[in-house]
Amino acid sequence: MAKAASYSQERAEMLGIEALAFMAQDEDRLGLFIASTGIAPQSLRDAAREPDFLAGVLEHMLADENLLIAFAESAGIDPAEVARARRTLGKVWERDLP
Repeated sequence: MAKAASYSQERAEMLGIEALAFMAQDEDRLGLFIASTGIAPQSLRDAAREPDFLAGVLEHMLADENLLIAFAESAGIDPAEVARARRTLGKVWERDLP
């Protein structure tokens, strides 16, 4: 069985940004993401510069099969690419607690 190609850090980060942009195109999708992460909407742009945050974006996608499939179809990728990119990015961002 052939081993899947690994993702570069840059490629994985770009996929995370694409996934965040995909969610931002739909108020309901973005609202669910914001509610699940607890991030302030005005902090999204700054957080998107952090690989750990982008890992969290991809983790959120992987937890919702319908969202994952919709994103993969929109991006023209195999849904498994999201999981590969997620593994490349490492740990998941944890928001600062007050």
